[in-house]
Amino acid sequence: MTSKRRASVGAWIAGGLALVFGLATLMEGGHVLFGGPEARAAAGKVVPFALVFNFSAGFGYVLAGVGTLFGRRWALWLAGTLAAGTLLVFAALTVHIAAGGAQETRTVLAMTLRSTFWIVQVFALRRILEGGSYA
Repeated sequence: MTSKRRASVGAWIAGGLALVFGLATLMEGGHVLFGGPEARAAAGKVVPFALVFNFSAGFGYVLAGVGTLFGRRWALWLAGTLAAGTLLVFAALTVHIAAGGAQETRTVLAMTLRSTFWIVQVFALRRILEGGSYA
């Protein structure tokens, strides 16, 4: 398989994952934000700043996914911005929890997944879109 072909397959996988992750984030976050009192109650102890950030970032996830599918180098920059923003919100969530703030364990797990996904995505896109190496 040629290097260009591998990059193309990698771009489709990375872009597709980001796109699916973004759409799922928008659906879930939108349901809690706009689904009424029942949806809010079902979500449990929502941390508003984390919910709003994650929902808003979902649009960036979709954009990064589309950019990756089309081989746009700016998708790498966007992935880095999403990773950094997610880590900052995760740090704020940690402070919130340490201060005794209400939260759900699934929020911590979701932030761990989001942080890990975007950090891995940055390294993958560096290789896919810029031809960089991990070494």
